[in-house]
Amino acid sequence: MKLAVIGAGNMSSALVSGIIKNEVLSSSDISVSDLDKEKLSLMAEKGVNTYSSNIEAAEGADIVIIAVKPNIYPIVAKEMSKLKTGQEKIFVTIAPGISIADIKEWLGFDAKIIRTMPNTPAMVGEGMTALCYESPVTEEDYGKVRLLFEAVGQTELMSEKMVNSVVSVSGSSPAYVYMLIEAMADAAVYDGIPRNTAYKLAAQSVLGSAKMVLETGEHPGKLKDMVCSPGGTTISAVQVLEEEGFRSSIIKAMLACNKKAREMR
Repeated sequence: MKLAVIGAGNMSSALVSGIIKNEVLSSSDISVSDLDKEKLSLMAEKGVNTYSSNIEAAEGADIVIIAVKPNIYPIVAKEMSKLKTGQEKIFVTIAPGISIADIKEWLGFDAKIIRTMPNTPAMVGEGMTALCYESPVTEEDYGKVRLLFEAVGQTELMSEKMVNSVVSVSGSSPAYVYMLIEAMADAAVYDGIPRNTAYKLAAQSVLGSAKMVLETGEHPGKLKDMVCSPGGTTISAVQVLEEEGFRSSIIKAMLACNKKAREMR
């Protein structure tokens, strides 16, 4: 199987590194294209084939991941329409707001399209990627693409109508979590804990809490209650968070994120 990645940004780098590290594909089976010579140079260090031409990178590939900014998608998709074997390839998108129908329209034929929404923790092998597809993509096609993204974390098959909602809950959510970690660390520093130690304490607590949700299968509310002793320190903190609209702020932010995702083209 041959893979082409159009665009050499952070997500592309994470995917390529994970795919090679986990031996899903060898570096010689991967081609990457970009106009940025510096980015291509970094990709070349991974042992992959690099091109300044998208067509040259994609022509011999079975799977083509389009990893560019949303506003560049129409340009790249129309360029991909010139491929000699385009109808035989699987095209994979990673952009919010770009539907399967959009890509088919820009390509000009009933292409095999798998739409995905990964997130940046893929850079450390802990990504979360939602995927969706429709005919003429087969289960076998989907399986091949799923394996690529499982090289950098977990995957979940979803309906396309839910993908824009995924943007806020996994695609953009690392930013909210980083803000939480930063705020927790700031408070710790205020109380005299050294900055580096504060970041470690906060980040590991978030990591451990997330693993508790995933590995125990318990409702997050129940896990919260386990920490909240009657009349204790934690319930005092929770009371302030509720008073300050912590949950409401998260929900409002996510709804704003989803709205923006639907508007992007």
